[in-house]
Amino acid sequence: MRIIAGQYRGRKLLGPADAQTTRPITDRVKTALFDRLAAADRLADAIALDLFSGTGSLGLECLSRGAAFVAFVDRDRTALQRLKKNIDAIGEAERSDVLAVDALSSAVLAKLKRDDLSLIFCDPPYRLMTDPAAAQRVAEQLTLLAERCAPDAELVLRTPKQAELPEIERWRSAHHFVYGSMTLHHYHRG
Repeated sequence: MRIIAGQYRGRKLLGPADAQTTRPITDRVKTALFDRLAAADRLADAIALDLFSGTGSLGLECLSRGAAFVAFVDRDRTALQRLKKNIDAIGEAERSDVLAVDALSSAVLAKLKRDDLSLIFCDPPYRLMTDPAAAQRVAEQLTLLAERCAPDAELVLRTPKQAELPEIERWRSAHHFVYGSMTLHHYHRG
């Protein structure tokens, strides 16, 4: 794992301890995603949330490309230890907040320090998005998080290609991009 572009371009990151815990996004897909976000001017001074952050690949890329602040949320202790080391390695503790909580719990809303999120990355475990009840819980959390977002905020949700998404209230779907076995869904606050 590495940071692809920006201030920390080429910096190697600690990845997950094992493939069962988290699935980092590939460099090819991360490049396509961040090139799209940069072209839409979504990264400079962004206030971002990396939900189900794992070791922080998406949020750290965001910081490298000019985000003002990123809150990382995950509950896996090993992933959080590696995430903290990754943040320290690039010296971005001041522009980061690590929330060691379940990404679907009410604690996320209680502990978030910002009410002006402009960008949310949501990368839940695939098993959650293939279980209709769990996928509905993800959708409900994203609906609640919309209240903490700026009016023009963007949400990027990563799912397995075959996942059937429930409606996510307060977000309007804009585009879906398929990469092999995954889909990136882009939503806008609305």
